[in-house]
Amino acid sequence: MRLITWNIQCGKGCDGVIDLSRIVAVAKEMADADIYCFQEVSDNFANFDGGADQPAQLAALLPDHRPIFRPAIESVDATGGVHRFGNMTLSRLPIVQVANHLLPWPGANAKRSMRRHALEVTIQTGFGPLRVVNTHLEYHVAAQREAQIARMLDLQEEASTGSMAAKPQHVEPYTSQTLAATSLLCGDFNFDVSDPQHAMIERSARAGRVYRDSWTICHGNEPHALTCGLYDHVQWSNGPDCRDFIFVTEDIASRVRRVEVNTTTDASDHQPVLIELAD
Repeated sequence: MRLITWNIQCGKGCDGVIDLSRIVAVAKEMADADIYCFQEVSDNFANFDGGADQPAQLAALLPDHRPIFRPAIESVDATGGVHRFGNMTLSRLPIVQVANHLLPWPGANAKRSMRRHALEVTIQTGFGPLRVVNTHLEYHVAAQREAQIARMLDLQEEASTGSMAAKPQHVEPYTSQTLAATSLLCGDFNFDVSDPQHAMIERSARAGRVYRDSWTICHGNEPHALTCGLYDHVQWSNGPDCRDFIFVTEDIASRVRRVEVNTTTDASDHQPVLIELAD
């Protein structure tokens, strides 16, 4: 099973051109992935996408994958127009269940920040159901980011200490519920490897199946490849660093076969990250 996660910056490359077809071409060239997890997908936000419906465009560019888009931000203007911004997961493998978790936003009005979320898509893989959590955490306010991490760890602890299977003896909607303990958490976390917030996830001592950094599983003590600011020196004036990660629960650590970062593309200000898991 192959998965690519990428903050696509609404398709805006380092040349200033918005081109979703370029995004998909680069991602597919990296791997014919079973699952694509994109962050910063926009719908009808003129400043970001020129008023386009990017979820629909991405779905059309990946017709063999079922598209799941959920917003962190959904606003309605004076004319009734709806504007959405969030994450998108597209899967070629069967989708079992979808949940959208709005993450904590403490002190929302105190400093510049915006609402964040975690898109959770449970996917049936060769080794069983897998909760793929696609997220993009707060950039400006570290305290908000810490609260968001804690919430995602709460969700994982809940899933792995109180796992549910579907209940066929009940009528809908009860029969459709499932809560897979095995999970993959990916996206743009807006902290680097040395940040204590990385350790909140990587060294978590929570009950149940906890997350571990797939790069470390695969590459040991080799430094993480840089994932942002390699080509965009305006937004990342302090130079490149690593903010994009894929964490997996301990029970599938032995399945990690490959973790790679595409460091050559400038189709976004971030780089795509690939993981391959043995079936």
